Amino acid sequence: MTVLRVLKHLLLPGWWGRRCFPAASLARIEAAIADSEARHGGELRFVVETALPLAYLRQGAAGSHERAVDLFAQLRVWDTEANTGILIYVLLADRRVEIVADRGIHAKVGEAAWQRLCRQMSDDFRQGNYESGALAALAEVTRLLETHVPPPADNPNELPDRPLLLD
Repeated sequence: MTVLRVLKHLLLPGWWGRRCFPAASLARIEAAIADSEARHGGELRFVVETALPLAYLRQGAAGSHERAVDLFAQLRVWDTEANTGILIYVLLADRRVEIVADRGIHAKVGEAAWQRLCRQMSDDFRQGNYESGALAALAEVTRLLETHVPPPADNPNELPDRPLLLD
């Protein structure tokens, strides 16, 4: 990790995340997640992090993918009954988007689809279209999951729908 990148993470203010994803946007994303989960057997978590925490930077962590995998575990996204959890992680400081899917979904959807979604979200975010980019990605995730993971007869909500904003 370069000194310039570390400084960027240390100096980016926490309010930047709230500027990109204000409360009204987070509420619409939450509603989209709830609607999505009613239509398939997957469980979604949407996490926005303004910058990597100092403790993480001290460890010399490589970047957004490793952080997304860590959050996938910390938030227990992996702990769904059918192994159908998905984490959509946005790291604003690096302008990176990562999708980590549990093995029950990843095997059916494949890495190429997740990478395509990440690129599309990154393009939207680069243009300042945070809410619409997130909602478009959620619509595509919904379409993929409706195809590959139909809802079970008993479709409990195993993970919080509310997006998590870490600043």
